[in-house]
Amino acid sequence: MKKILTLTALGTILMASEAMAAGFHLREQSAAAQGNAFAGATAGAENNSYAYFNVAGLTRHKGNQVNAGVTYIAPRAKASNIQGAAGSEDIDIDNIVHAAWAPNGTFSHQVDDKTTVGVSLNVPFGMITKYDSRWVGSDHGNTSKVVSTTITPMAAYKVNEHLSIGAGLPIQYVKAKLSNSAANRDISDVSLQGDTVDVGYQLGAMYEFNEDARIGIGYRSEINHKLKGDIESNEANSFMSGAMAGMLNQDISAKLDTPAMLSVGGFYQLNEKWALMAEYQRVFWSSFKSLDIVGDSTGMISSTKENWRDTDFYAVGASYQIDHQWKGRFGVAFDQAAVTISDRTPRIPDSDRIWFSAGLNYQYSENLSFDMAYTYIKAKKATVDMSLTENAASGSPVSARYSNSVKLFGLSLNYKF
Repeated sequence: MKKILTLTALGTILMASEAMAAGFHLREQSAAAQGNAFAGATAGAENNSYAYFNVAGLTRHKGNQVNAGVTYIAPRAKASNIQGAAGSEDIDIDNIVHAAWAPNGTFSHQVDDKTTVGVSLNVPFGMITKYDSRWVGSDHGNTSKVVSTTITPMAAYKVNEHLSIGAGLPIQYVKAKLSNSAANRDISDVSLQGDTVDVGYQLGAMYEFNEDARIGIGYRSEINHKLKGDIESNEANSFMSGAMAGMLNQDISAKLDTPAMLSVGGFYQLNEKWALMAEYQRVFWSSFKSLDIVGDSTGMISSTKENWRDTDFYAVGASYQIDHQWKGRFGVAFDQAAVTISDRTPRIPDSDRIWFSAGLNYQYSENLSFDMAYTYIKAKKATVDMSLTENAASGSPVSARYSNSVKLFGLSLNYKF
């Protein structure tokens, strides 16, 4: 019984954190920025979708502007060389991570020459992973699903001809559901689900040296989530005493502090045809210390320590003005994983990855434009070996080799009025 609860608590931690680690933190909030691999995202401000990265850039947009877009995320994760307890083996597992759509939208309104306000709707975190219910590592995770939606009211102010500042209030809804099998396989899948709405803050500043050169800095705070839900096993009552079954079938709560993010970017219009941009982001994963699972009936169920590290994201890109209507975008990026082999699990086959992006902007009219983007993300092969983790005693000693990649297809329209 204790082992079941420990594994479920561990799964909760991994589920909540995986959605926001390097591979599952969804940057796809702007098709335009995606075309440059998000290089210069905090300084570009080419349309109001860039406000997700730096709200201060809203002062560059006159009148009213609506941006609406969607990204199709097509990941692929394959597990091979799967080894279980006592030398048992499993067949290779493909398509562990499922495809999804991530919509985004922003509306901005210029109040006067100094002030611009707006609101955005996006999906910053999300994932679905699914294994066969009886694979050799099923006690470490079968199904994992996270859905998030964030609404952010925001405002920007132009201090002078060079400096703009801004702030936003992200209101974030997160829903999580996961399941894993009991270690002894005699009890059906144990599942946990919960949701929450919590608030953080966003700050930004942009300095424009002239019409051709600008830099930006953006900060997104950590958000203190408290998931509320339930933990249950459909067949628990058939195998356990009433007291033990009661530990499983009860309401629970779990605190989780997501990491802060600091971004710095630059944009330079080299000439009439070419523009260059660069980006650096630091994600403060070291603030993620632990997650406590508390039952309404039984009190503390589990408290697990974590060993996440702060991660870095680097990107460089360029844009080329083909003619008066068409612009091409290009970019490459390096994205660091938040875990190493000593902390990697089947729920998080995460590793360092490289981004390759390209995009097109089409100016249909003075007021209407479209952006299209394609990205291929290649991850370094990752090994999972549960015998090396701090949680080795909590489940089967499964190991596997993972090959991961992601394809992103972004599309958006921008209308000014």
